[in-house]
Amino acid sequence: MNKTIRRASVFSLLLVLALLIRATWVQFYDGKALADDKHNRRNAIEQYAYPLGNIIVAGDPVTGSERTKGSDLAYKRTYTNGKLYSAVTGYSSQVYGATQLEGIYKDLLDGTDSKLKNPVDTVTGKRADPGDVVTTLDPAVQKAAYEALGDTKGAAVAIDPATGKILGMVSTPSYDPSKISGSTDGDAWKQLGDDPEKPMVNRAMRQPLPPGSTFKLVVASAALENGLYGSVDEKTDSPNPYTLPGTSTPLKNENASAPCENATIRTALQYSCNNVFAKMAADLGQDKVKAMADKFGFDDKEQDVPVRASESVYPSGMDKAQTALTGIGQFDVTATPLQMAMVSAALSNGGELVDPHMVSKITDGDGSTLQDFGDAASKRVVSAATAEQLQSAMETVVSKGTGSNAQISGATVGGKTGTAQHGENNSKTPYAWFTSYAKGSDGKQVAVAVLIEDSGAARSEVSGNGLAAPVAKAMMQAALK
Repeated sequence: MNKTIRRASVFSLLLVLALLIRATWVQFYDGKALADDKHNRRNAIEQYAYPLGNIIVAGDPVTGSERTKGSDLAYKRTYTNGKLYSAVTGYSSQVYGATQLEGIYKDLLDGTDSKLKNPVDTVTGKRADPGDVVTTLDPAVQKAAYEALGDTKGAAVAIDPATGKILGMVSTPSYDPSKISGSTDGDAWKQLGDDPEKPMVNRAMRQPLPPGSTFKLVVASAALENGLYGSVDEKTDSPNPYTLPGTSTPLKNENASAPCENATIRTALQYSCNNVFAKMAADLGQDKVKAMADKFGFDDKEQDVPVRASESVYPSGMDKAQTALTGIGQFDVTATPLQMAMVSAALSNGGELVDPHMVSKITDGDGSTLQDFGDAASKRVVSAATAEQLQSAMETVVSKGTGSNAQISGATVGGKTGTAQHGENNSKTPYAWFTSYAKGSDGKQVAVAVLIEDSGAARSEVSGNGLAAPVAKAMMQAALK
């Protein structure tokens, strides 16, 4: 064989080897990437080839599947009372993907989760029957929240303090996920996306806003835990008016006639005295207030319930005047209704915060449990003594103070109202807040937080007691029945 033929043979062999290597790479590496690509229609065809598993509330499915016509996607998602449960279920769309529980448990619900397969299915590649997601929701609490919020822009969350189970989660205005579940729902999708009220935003856990005076519970907890004051009935060192440190700016109280000068923590919560808690935060310093806020769950970037909640924030790097403003839930403090419900839940539960969660278990197609989430982790936030004192003070807020609209006959109710500035120089209608707990004579308890972002009411009519407390009351009554 001459040299030219030999070189050509070697070169041809190298080309064949390169082709084999490339084919192997495409098959085993690029192939998976292509198969997983969201634009690969085969994935959607496979996902919607069969009816999906369901999301369950109190034993009943709030989702379903419907046979399509004239499409290669055989089934599409349907929802029972879609607007009522959208803040929990999210949506599953043939075109736009899936969110919330629909997105987190997509593989379980479409039958492709490896946990669903038995050894034979693994070998044969047979698709398993889809599984179900069993939620912790109480339909009565969910309905009470939705109806009480009505046409307002807002959100509400209810938690069982002893177990961490989320009993209700509503965001308004809401939307019906059924309207965007098919392959020809582009107009409905655009309409929702263009809506200035943003109905697809989950305000209960994905839109942190200034919590206003509800944050005073965190500051009071820090003051008691750090020994700044020995009890909720000890007089504080709180001049009225209080001038923000390093400034000539006096901090006003909403009620000019309230007995806020040197008021006790009980009285200061009862009348929501800004001077007391602003000075308290400044005296404690930002590090101690932040440490307490973080114990309650602030600044947690991975708060999963299992949907990931947006981070509630207590800021750092402030001067003393800014720290004072955080004491009344202003400056750069932000919180979700979920976070403020966690504050009341921990205090109601003797200072122990149980991780909030809205899924109790997931099951296979036969209803057998694949994973149980019943034993949620917990941590101590404040001592039992501090929790007991703040419960007593919160009960005074409801029985004699600014939270009177949350009173429930035959139940013990504690709470804290709040209004928070909105817009540059507080130019827009303030936010109205209420966070609370209720305990029945039979031992049942529930913690609730309500945010009214915009009710359409005149500025002078906006208050936590007037707008948010009645929603909390309706939810607590439903939970205690």
